[in-house]
Amino acid sequence: MAGAVATATALTKRFAGQETAALDGVSIAIEQGRMTGLVGPDGAGKTTLIRILAGLIDPDSGEATVFGLPATATDRSMIGYMPQRFGLYEDLTVIENLRLYADLRGLPPEERQANFDRLLDFTDLKRFSDRLAGKLSGGMKQKLGLACAMVRAPRLLLLDEPGVGVDPVSRRELWQMVKDLAGDGIGVLWSTAYLDEAEKCDTVTLLSEGKRLYDGPPQALTDKVSDRVIRIAVPSEGRRVILQHALDDPAIIDGTVQGDALRLMLKAGASAPSPAALGLGAEVQFTPARPRFEDAFIDLLGGGPTGTSQLAEHYRTIPATDAPAIIADKLTRRFGDFTAADHISFTVPRGQIFGLLGPNGAGKSTTFKMLCGLLTPSEGNGAVAGFDLRHAKADARQSLGYMAQKFSLYGDLSVRQNLNFFAGTYSLRGGDAREAIERAIEIFHLQRYLGDNAGTMPLGFKQRLALACAVLHQPPVLFLDEPTSGVDPIVRREFWTHINGLVEQGVTVLVTTHFMDEAEYCDRATLIYRARQIATGTPDELKAQAGAGSDGADATMEDAFIALIEASDMEREAA
Repeated sequence: MAGAVATATALTKRFAGQETAALDGVSIAIEQGRMTGLVGPDGAGKTTLIRILAGLIDPDSGEATVFGLPATATDRSMIGYMPQRFGLYEDLTVIENLRLYADLRGLPPEERQANFDRLLDFTDLKRFSDRLAGKLSGGMKQKLGLACAMVRAPRLLLLDEPGVGVDPVSRRELWQMVKDLAGDGIGVLWSTAYLDEAEKCDTVTLLSEGKRLYDGPPQALTDKVSDRVIRIAVPSEGRRVILQHALDDPAIIDGTVQGDALRLMLKAGASAPSPAALGLGAEVQFTPARPRFEDAFIDLLGGGPTGTSQLAEHYRTIPATDAPAIIADKLTRRFGDFTAADHISFTVPRGQIFGLLGPNGAGKSTTFKMLCGLLTPSEGNGAVAGFDLRHAKADARQSLGYMAQKFSLYGDLSVRQNLNFFAGTYSLRGGDAREAIERAIEIFHLQRYLGDNAGTMPLGFKQRLALACAVLHQPPVLFLDEPTSGVDPIVRREFWTHINGLVEQGVTVLVTTHFMDEAEYCDRATLIYRARQIATGTPDELKAQAGAGSDGADATMEDAFIALIEASDMEREAA
């Protein structure tokens, strides 16, 4: 194809032991100066396609060419490749990683310092240039990975989900920088789980189970659902139940919370259900909503999950209490001269979702670890399920389920061995342990992976297993640290169906997320920036505080997040 820097024609690739082909006759073209988005569910074949184009593996059949030559024979110094699992040397510092990639890419010595300074300024890693890569947060590693991929301006840039674990401010910066590179004539393939990013690409290829389902401009696919998206104003009390009713209705194939409303997509050819069918009064109005590329993505894959959570149906009801389920009282943690969390305070009543939002390195995970008893506060105190963290740390740990940012799994143990281990950790024995494990296997569809090492599973199933391990003992409090990072929208909806169902059972949830549409599910949230809280309230209150709520239906938490961060920076500069 004229103008294409890389092409794939009828690629097929099958790995030993797989029931289906990783790629099945897939074709794609990455054109010079254009952004090509690559989207699809977990296990769709995106990473396999990128690795073939990078010349790392050969297809079983079909052809992959880069700069007019076979992908395995082309000049790789002109390819920038950022793998999904960072591709960094974690025992080297930030600057040492950049120097190593400069050597590998043949960057002339006279160009190095200017390139390093530009990349370190952009990624905000200059102050961490002497820190080991292994000591960086997940988001910082992603930024460094992108910097290493761009240490020498390539002709082809292959990015395998560069936005995973990166906050909205950094994602926008990453996107703009890569977009500018495309404007300079570089061909870019951007694999992503964030469909708002895919929507901004020049063209999008959608894969599922190794097959190409769509290839073309994102708007052309979005237009196919243009008259099927509706919005219903619903008060915050009971909206989780209303969403469950809506998603269980056969006329509705997808639905999410958006501020004080529900956003629903109708099945093709279906009429909207009556308000009464959703448990609403007759006066409730359904209004049309602007479709998004994510709506078209969900529709093409057959719709999202239903609203009923099997996990919640088998979960015990947490007894009602007037005492808060979680208390953070001026929690502070210092590492030497560095303050990671500074006087963080909030309370969470039983049966609510509380969100910790903020950029990478803001102090969210540190706050999590203090409340879990994994870190001792330098100042302040906290309590979980009535247990003081300083005096009853062990009891507090047994009262919560913790799904960490790094999955909390043992990658060299099988799925069943992980389940057995965590059952024992949470003091489940004998028949109780066997019953809990079998229930988790069925609910999270883990049967085909039971003998596989957890580290080899697709990301979506790793996340399912991590959540399954966290809830084996049916705790009254759940701590979820970026539970849906990197997974596709359908898996994310499945997770939130479970979370919403558990909250209706009285479970209290503390969650961090970089998906700002997920923050809409929170009853309240606090925004942490540079170790301090800068805003706390309901999603609508945060949007109003940021000045992002004036247009009602189109106000987004991402806009509020960025506006509040920018306002904080302006105040800091003025001070």
